[in-house]
Amino acid sequence: MSRLCIGLISDTHGLLRPEALQAMRGSDYIVHAGDIGDPAIIEQLRRIAPVTAVRGNNDKGPGYARISETEVLQAGAILIYVIHDLGELDLDPAAAEFQVVVSGHSHRPSIQHRDGVLYVNPGSAGPRRFSLPIAAARLHVGGKAVEAELLDLSAAI
Repeated sequence: MSRLCIGLISDTHGLLRPEALQAMRGSDYIVHAGDIGDPAIIEQLRRIAPVTAVRGNNDKGPGYARISETEVLQAGAILIYVIHDLGELDLDPAAAEFQVVVSGHSHRPSIQHRDGVLYVNPGSAGPRRFSLPIAAARLHVGGKAVEAELLDLSAAI
């Protein structure tokens, strides 16, 4: 059974750091969980792998017209629900048979398991905010098994 690697990135706010690009290399898919800041960032990420992106609260204007507030990505045997602000989640992911929910917005990287669902916030890969780390994440998928890994990009900056 082949394993998939899914790069997770969020809150770039117009800044796609070389460290973040490097962290996405080798991904089979990339998920951007909003607050992109510049639609050109999605094009840069697409040079690495297919991108699923959602619009964040700061993504305004004509460049974001085709980007939805939520998306679904099927990666192998798992379903991933993507939303920028977890506080706006208006469905029960477990009942909807999602194995993973990816969100951004808080700039705080986290991995949590609730009701059989893996919740991942890759944190912010863009401009530093307060004392929060510069971060991204990866999902490793094999069949129905999925593991998340946080990537602290601060050390390289």
